[in-house]
Amino acid sequence: MSFFQSRLSGLFGLGLRLSREQSQRVQRWQALPAQALSVPFADVRCVVVDVETSGLHLRRDRLISIGAVAIVNGRLDLSDSFSIVLQQEKVSDRENILLHEISGSVQRAGIQPAEALLAFLEYAGKDPLVAFHVTFDRTMIMRAIKRYLGFSFRQPWLDLAYIMPGLHPDMAVRLHTLDDWSARYAIRNEARHNALSDACATAQLMLVGLAHARHRNITSYEGLQYLEKLHRSLHVKY
Repeated sequence: MSFFQSRLSGLFGLGLRLSREQSQRVQRWQALPAQALSVPFADVRCVVVDVETSGLHLRRDRLISIGAVAIVNGRLDLSDSFSIVLQQEKVSDRENILLHEISGSVQRAGIQPAEALLAFLEYAGKDPLVAFHVTFDRTMIMRAIKRYLGFSFRQPWLDLAYIMPGLHPDMAVRLHTLDDWSARYAIRNEARHNALSDACATAQLMLVGLAHARHRNITSYEGLQYLEKLHRSLHVKY
């Protein structure tokens, strides 16, 4: 493969070498029906996601790990969780490793990226997704899926960084980060910057949000999407 072809492969998912079995798994996932977003949270599953990366640059840095946990029928199901490290050809730098504590040896011994991403897709299914500061998590996952699986990952996402201030505008001035909101509701996170641990903390915050949303007669993912859209339209950054 030429340098130009290699660049195209990395940027656009061209020139992929998926096995027949991997291609079939992609097709099975794509054939799954989408979740109805108007169904009450009491009757659906959604997946809360967090990622760790080689840095904070959306185009330059790489996806290292994905952590996720499900909220099923309005309850956090810790038995329904997911954690994986993607194999890295080049390990991240020392400062980055000190942050997420995924060592160079663990990065090199991770799961081959296409396999890791297929496992994530099969775990999440077509259920809607939730994160805190969605843009980063969504972009890193979309880039990786495009590069290693060759298609555009288009799933609905909710951003708790907008949902929580939308539910509590009086708190939005002083509460901005996941740590801020977690402290406000006494949510403990013993392994900050571990993707699964951060996903669990985010999921607990989501449950707090769901309880407060019910008091405003918001009971579905679609209802929270509208709340998020409303607050994004105000061009307020949280």
